[in-house]
Parts: sequence; structure tokens; C-alpha cells
Amino acid sequence: MSVPIGLQLGTTPDVPLYHIDRFRMKLPPLSPRIASLLKAELHLHLEGAIAPTTVCALAARHGVALAEEEVRRRYDYQNFAEFIEAFKWVTSFLHEPGDYALIAERLAEHLLSQNVAYAEVTLSIGVMLLRKQQPEANFEALLRATEPFQHRGLRLRWIFDAVRQFGPEAARAVVETARNCQSNAIVAFGIGGDEMSLPTADFRRVYDRAREFGFHALIHAGEVGGPDKIREAIELLGVERIGHGIAAIHDPALMDLLTERKIPLEVCPASNLRTGALARQLNREHARIEDHPLPTLFRRGIPVVLSTDDPAMFHTNLEQEYTNAARMGLRGNELARIAQMSFDHAFSAIGGKPAA
Repeated sequence: MSVPIGLQLGTTPDVPLYHIDRFRMKLPPLSPRIASLLKAELHLHLEGAIAPTTVCALAARHGVALAEEEVRRRYDYQNFAEFIEAFKWVTSFLHEPGDYALIAERLAEHLLSQNVAYAEVTLSIGVMLLRKQQPEANFEALLRATEPFQHRGLRLRWIFDAVRQFGPEAARAVVETARNCQSNAIVAFGIGGDEMSLPTADFRRVYDRAREFGFHALIHAGEVGGPDKIREAIELLGVERIGHGIAAIHDPALMDLLTERKIPLEVCPASNLRTGALARQLNREHARIEDHPLPTLFRRGIPVVLSTDDPAMFHTNLEQEYTNAARMGLRGNELARIAQMSFDHAFSAIGGKPAA
């Protein structure tokens, strides 16, 4: 981590505050046509959607007095390492099933406000297990909390996520937990965390096990790593979607492979900017949202779905991500096609279409 987590960004010379301020500039409104479309979101971490006010509420539940300004200060970062430290800090306030019920309910309200009809939400089961929690109880609580939202037009499905740097045995425990939950609402197994930490091949048997239980497969790859990480994920693990995958821009043959096999990239522009992943892929000190390769990937014929990743922690929402895509030069008909792709490439048994 380049900046101690307790320090405000901008107080050290290697993290210039002007870069953050520029990103916060007010964006032009999204066209009414695109804003009114029903949308799906497929790359969304429940724990990364905890708003500062909710963090304060969680802390208070466990006897910790926390000012909202402190949360906002910790949500200010520019690179991936700082984000991971903030993520670890936020999840430290999640202790029991009621905590997960609270954040799931508030996420559902947020999604409805963004005209989202369907979402596949990633749960950090690997972190729950590390902290000796009972993921089955946490999951049952959030299912009960979000069930009423289906009657309001929002269908939620869940992805159980392992942490790559915890190793293959810990990842296998996540798969076994998903099986133990015996819920049709769990649609996939995935791996996040530090994609550079362990060889992709180490997780081959874990993904085989997940498929035995009927779970779809995905992984974070090509976010800060190179295109080789994406290719390994496809060829060694047989994944069906790639989280982020922006490194594909460096490998024309890989882009052809993604196009031919119709393997979607879950693209999260604000996340890529805030973590420094975009600047890293472009080999620049700083990057602008207009520099994002999303238009090139999409126009190459690669399926892409637009998502927020960790919306509260990256100060974004789905409408802003579509606005970001428009700033990159994507036209209205292209944005509408991307919105449809998010339903087309959902893991739901009925194809992710909005419930009648």
C-alpha cells in the first residue's frame, strides 16, 4: 500500500489531489431514452456497495462511534492496493447475519433507484470463512431481507466469491459452502482478489468441482494483469465470463477468441479509473475515462456488460457508468445494445429477463 490507510489522499506527493477532483467533475445527464431502459448488473460486490451512512450504522451496532467523514476519507484512493485496504476495513464491521441483511436491503433499494431489474451480486464468502463466520446463516438472512424486492420488480441472484491469494483450498471451501446453501439463487462461483498472486492452474480442480455442483464459472482477470491472465482463465479454468478483462486490448488474437466464443467482459469504467488499473494498462501515470478501451472492445464484437463493481467505494452508480460510456464516444444505439447484453449474458436459468 503506497499511502497509509488513515491518511487522506492528496497529502502525499505521489497521489495528486487534482486527479481525484477532476474525476468528480459533474457529468452531463444521460439521454432520457437510455436512462429509462431497464438494466441488469452482473459485476457488483455487495460489500463494495456499502454507503458511508451504512458503514456508520454498522459500526454503531458493534459499539464503534464512527463519523461519516472518516468513512469518506477512507473511500479516497487512487490505486488497487489502497482500495483493497479500504475494502478490508469496511468488511471488518460485518459480524453477523443481521449486518448482511441490512447491507443487502440497502443495495436493493439502490438498484431499484437505478432502474435495475436484475442483478447478480457477488458475496465475499472467502472473507466470511477467514473470519470464522457462518456464511450459510449470513446468506439466509440476506435472502429474507431481499425477497420483498422481487414484488417491486428486482430479481437478485448471487455469486459466491473466493479470494485468489488465500489459495485453492480456501477457494474449494467457498464452493462447498455454495453447495451447502442448497439455493437456486446461487448462480455462479468466482474468484477475485489479487490476480497476480497465484498461478491460474492452481485453481483448476476448484472450478471442476464448482461445475460438478452446477455452478457457472467466472473470474477477475486482466484488470491489473496482462492478457495472459484472461487466456489462462478461459483455457485452464473454462470460465464463462471475465471480470474486467480490459487487458484484452493488448492481444488481437485474444480479442478474436473472446468474440468467437462469445465470452463477455464485465467492464467497470469508474473502478478501472479509481484503482489505477486503466492507467496501468495504458502504461501512463494517469488516465482519463475517455481513454478507456470499452468502445474498441465492444466494436471488435466482444460481448461487454457494463457494471459498477463497488459503487459506494468508487463513488459511482449504473447511470453514471452509462454516462461514462457515452463520454468514451459510444452512441445511443450502442448503449442500448450494451444494456440488452447484460440480460443476454446473465447466468439466470431463464436468461436474466426481467420478471413479468
